[in-house]
Amino acid sequence: MRISRKKFLNYLGVMTAASATPKIAFPQGSIKTDNRDQPLFKSSVYMQSPSASSITLRWITSAPAYSWVEYGTDPGNLTQKAHQVTDGLVNAYENVCGIKITGLKSGATYYFKPVSKPILEFQPYKISYGEPVSGPVQSFTTFTPGTDQTSIIMLNDIHDRPESFATLLNLHDKKTDFIFLNGDMFNFQSGEQQLIDHLINPLTAASGSKLPFILSRGNHETRGLFARNIHPYFNEPGEKFYYAFTHGTSRIIVLDSGEDKKDDVEVYGGIVAFDQYREEQHRWLEKEVRSPEYKKAKYHIVFSHIPPYYSGEGYGTVHCRTLWGPIFNKAKVDVVLSGHTHKFGIHPAVTGQHNYPIVIGGGPGNGNRTITSIKTDSKHIYIKVLGDNGEERGTLTI
Repeated sequence: MRISRKKFLNYLGVMTAASATPKIAFPQGSIKTDNRDQPLFKSSVYMQSPSASSITLRWITSAPAYSWVEYGTDPGNLTQKAHQVTDGLVNAYENVCGIKITGLKSGATYYFKPVSKPILEFQPYKISYGEPVSGPVQSFTTFTPGTDQTSIIMLNDIHDRPESFATLLNLHDKKTDFIFLNGDMFNFQSGEQQLIDHLINPLTAASGSKLPFILSRGNHETRGLFARNIHPYFNEPGEKFYYAFTHGTSRIIVLDSGEDKKDDVEVYGGIVAFDQYREEQHRWLEKEVRSPEYKKAKYHIVFSHIPPYYSGEGYGTVHCRTLWGPIFNKAKVDVVLSGHTHKFGIHPAVTGQHNYPIVIGGGPGNGNRTITSIKTDSKHIYIKVLGDNGEERGTLTI
């Protein structure tokens, strides 16, 4: 969205509000970098890509390291080990650790301990390590496939206000499966420390380090000098920012609506191409709604930061509407969940335009922030939106 200069300057002030960020207890081991001792674990461990048989665990280190996870179903007996392997090489000498554990039992609780060992010297025939550092034992529970009972929390448009995570998640249902971040967690991308201080650490602290989260890009995630570097912090290798997955009996489609203005607008400097990117998603979406997974699903839920309607007639909105709207109607999408407008709304289906309801979360200021709950059972999808004061803003049953 377009913001005024005054609001933009206010946002810059928010960028320094580290004191509002919940504190994280890091492992005590340290590594000397630039003649200073720093904790080796630069971020808390955060969980991504949850499923019935796998999960990805990520954390960030202050020095290049070799990292792994020790895990098992008994917190006192973590006998299994997982590390990431790419083309026969174990991932090492990296700061962003992403370890996918596979072959897990569905509906089971696992305990794990993250470990990183700094690499002090990496020669062709000699590798020297520092002392390994372990994080605390944590847990996760895998999903049960085919279940009708699911629960998702949606947050949107936080805009570099990390204190909002604790405020909103204090209102959430503790039985939530995962958190969906539907775009504009930031104003723009400035660097790794921003990801840690304004998203990863405050979100994991607010959720008790127990809930996986999925980050979907908003238009503000595409801005700034670090925008082209955020992929490995949140996505699997080769994974796009648009994709589909099955959760319970729901098929969930995540679309990346891109920027809200034309590609040739001067402020983009000639280095964006969102028209062709949205057209690429159009072609992918046509195939997805014909897939066996889509046809088999009981419910069909779409997340897109920019809603196809109720966001004015700006270029990005209209382009998304034109490319994706007819497919949504034809494929009988049940609901589209969005943000972007900073104004909460539950909009019923309008036959001939959007044959599905559209739910838009609010934000980012006090009094406008919302948290959206999406639950399913054997008969219905239940959506409830709460304001940041805990009051119910609206509900929808499908």
